[in-house]
Amino acid sequence: MRDLATWSRWLHIYLSMFSFIIVLFFSVTGLTLNHVDWFPESTVVSELKGSVNASWVSVADTAKIPKLDIVEQLRANHSIKGQLNDFRIDEEEISISFQGPGYTADFFVNRADGKYELTETKMGIIAVINDLHKGRDTGKSWSWVIDFSAIFMIVISVTGLILLLFLKKKRTNGMLWLAIGGIVAWVFYYFV
Repeated sequence: MRDLATWSRWLHIYLSMFSFIIVLFFSVTGLTLNHVDWFPESTVVSELKGSVNASWVSVADTAKIPKLDIVEQLRANHSIKGQLNDFRIDEEEISISFQGPGYTADFFVNRADGKYELTETKMGIIAVINDLHKGRDTGKSWSWVIDFSAIFMIVISVTGLILLLFLKKKRTNGMLWLAIGGIVAWVFYYFV
C-alpha cells in the first residue's frame, strides 16, 4: 500500500507540473467560452480578387480539374491559413473553403475565366483560443493535445483522491467536500 501512495504522490506532483499550462489554458478558455459577451469582437474581414489559370477550371470533365494545383496557388498567393474544408465544383463556379481556429477563407472561382473572389475572415485571439478549446478546425495533432490533456487531468484527479485516502486526518473532510462538490454540480445541472 505504501508503494501506491508513493507512486500516486510522484505522478500527482510531476504530471500536475507537466500539464500546468494546459490545465490553466483549458480553465481560462472555459471562462471565455462561457462569457463570450465579456470580450469585444475583433473580426477583420478582407475581400480580395485574383485569378487562377483559366485552363485549370474551364475543363468540361470536372475530374480533370487540378484541385491540388489550385489550392496550392491560392495558399501561396494569399498566405492562407487553416485546412482545406471544402472544394465544391458546380457548373459555373468552384467554391473552396479553408478553416482554422478563428479563421475562414472562402474562394469563389468563375469556371469560365478563372477569376475569383476571396473573403477572408480573421477573428480575434479569444475566438482562436475558444476554437482551440473545442478542437474546432484544429487538425489531428491538436486533437491529440486535447486527448492527452484529458488523460493527464484524469490521472491528476485520481492520484489526488488516492493521496487523500492515505491522509487519515484529512480523509473525512476531504471526502465530505468531494460529496458536497458532486451534489452542488448535480443540483445546478438538474434544478438551476
